[in-house]
Amino acid sequence: RAFLCGIDHYTGQNFEHRKVWVEQRIVLVSSCFAVAIHAYAVMSNHLHLVIHVEPAATASWSDHDVAEKWVRLFPPKDDLEEARTYKQNRLIANPARLDVCRIRLGSLSWLMKCLAEPIARKANAEDSCKGRFWEGRFKSQVLCNDQAILAAMAYVDLNPIRAGMTASLLTSNHTSIQQRLKSARLDSVSLKQALPPIHGTLIACLPIRLNDYIELVEWTGKRAMPDKRGAIPKHAPTALKHLHISEQRWTTQVKGIGSSYWRVVGDVNDLLETAKRLNQRWLKGVGTALALSKID
Repeated sequence: RAFLCGIDHYTGQNFEHRKVWVEQRIVLVSSCFAVAIHAYAVMSNHLHLVIHVEPAATASWSDHDVAEKWVRLFPPKDDLEEARTYKQNRLIANPARLDVCRIRLGSLSWLMKCLAEPIARKANAEDSCKGRFWEGRFKSQVLCNDQAILAAMAYVDLNPIRAGMTASLLTSNHTSIQQRLKSARLDSVSLKQALPPIHGTLIACLPIRLNDYIELVEWTGKRAMPDKRGAIPKHAPTALKHLHISEQRWTTQVKGIGSSYWRVVGDVNDLLETAKRLNQRWLKGVGTALALSKID
């Protein structure tokens, strides 16, 4: 509940600069792990990521690539070029240790450790204190299909607007949608291309064009929050037609990402099959998925 990365209204301290730390760290870890980051939002007291992890991808990386990425994550104390090269060569000369690093570079848990721990250390040093910075371990949801991925992305990109921090996607600071909008202004050609990850080593484009995704997020924000300024478009975005999703089904699923599901987001069969693999009879979200299946 503490405003770790925002303005603490109790003490009056401003920790907004820590959001920049988190964004910079996201860029670093995404360039080292076998991941594609599709969306993110750095809020005052929490962080959202929509991420695709591919553990098997590290098997094709050379020993040099693995060592170089690992040393970027864990640089030597004397962080000079010679020291980095020495540490890389030591790692390459130790195949057993290199194999451990290769596996870890495909692990979601290790990615979150490498993202969160340095931020905690840096903030604790700034506050002259010790102990836990983040409240607890990260929580994750499996996104079973493209519709679930896009709904989660829209939910994440709309976080600042939903929290009342801003009324515009372009002013939604420290989010992937703001970064996409700025990039589109510099490169208009990208608007017509398939939606690539915002960061990462994997090439994992989604079946939607950037301009269609931006339109979809804008429309969703107005549809989910009709009291905001701006008229709600009379027609559904092009993306919904291409994805064969009704307006009601889409907005219901986006709203449900944060509370209606827990471990898995997908169709009824996706949730039931996952529950069976986990030796459970039920997973939170089955009722929501069933209700969505009845919406035309």
